[in-house]
Amino acid sequence: MYFGLSEEQKSLEENISRFLADNAPLETIKAVANGERDKAQEVHKGIIELGLSGLVIPEEYGGLELNMLFATVVAATLGSGTAPVPYAGAYVMAPLAINLGGDQNQKNQWLPKIAGGECVIGVGLSEYVGAREDAGIEFANGKLSGRSLFLIDGKDANAYLLANKSGELYMIDASSSGIEVIELTTVDKTRTSIELILKDVDAELLTGSKDQSVIEKVLDAGRLMLSADTVGAAQVMLDKSVAYSLERKQFGRLIGSFQAVKHMCAEMAADLEPCHSMIWHTAHCLDHVPEEARLMSCQTKAHVSEVGKQVSKTATEVHGGMGFTDELGLHYWFKRIGLNRQLLGSPELIREEAGKLQGFDQ
Repeated sequence: MYFGLSEEQKSLEENISRFLADNAPLETIKAVANGERDKAQEVHKGIIELGLSGLVIPEEYGGLELNMLFATVVAATLGSGTAPVPYAGAYVMAPLAINLGGDQNQKNQWLPKIAGGECVIGVGLSEYVGAREDAGIEFANGKLSGRSLFLIDGKDANAYLLANKSGELYMIDASSSGIEVIELTTVDKTRTSIELILKDVDAELLTGSKDQSVIEKVLDAGRLMLSADTVGAAQVMLDKSVAYSLERKQFGRLIGSFQAVKHMCAEMAADLEPCHSMIWHTAHCLDHVPEEARLMSCQTKAHVSEVGKQVSKTATEVHGGMGFTDELGLHYWFKRIGLNRQLLGSPELIREEAGKLQGFDQ
């Protein structure tokens, strides 16, 4: 049995890669990292025109209604291009949550807007994934109060999807009174994270999210998207390392001819190659094998995070001093991998979660 990407998925991957090569080259990424957000907005408009905002939304709401494997292909390709655009939260997690947990009015209100690129929704699950003593949100009398950390795709969002500690999901309009937005400084300058401080903000419960399975499916999808993004970024770092080793000379020889450098590149390739199949299989489980989906998303996020960290470090070493320069730009992929590692749970936290799923805490 062949298990891999279909011709349609490969074509989608190629189209997005070409778009990013033409519209988001390294110079554009550098400009975005230096604060030129208008360039990021131009790239964002382009991915909307490609239909990526409606990728997982049902056709009846104006979407493409594609499966999680297609979404995974997109995430990996955006990661390979360090695309400075919203995706995992705004165009996968949020529409999935609304489709699974929203009532008909909520679906009619939000899904067509997301599919048409008219609405970006920031997603904050930190209270459910890893609650902190100095943060948290409370819902009472139709209003939310508290503090939500590390919203994914929250910068300039039109609305926010927030989870409380028990996993119930709430929608709030970004224009509502009582919201203070704090932009967080992270190592990754290609994407921004925000923190929300809420005081009696009008909120709407996604009634279906009282079922624990809704937040679990949304979280699983988010972890898979971050894992795919890391795989895409790590693959580029590996490819750049191999290419550099075949150009750079030292002591009159290409460094790629040195056994130590060969081993470094070979180890990166050996570690990373299985990760492609791992994210594809996890996507397959989310679509077709729900009983395995939770564990696979945990194992994939934890494992890919570790592999991505090692590949990013080794690739930088292969490049020597050049690897640390802004001119080369390798650090954009390095830092993107680093942020992905922490969002929606570090490897340590997720391994503990996976252990509980398998009954190891008994």
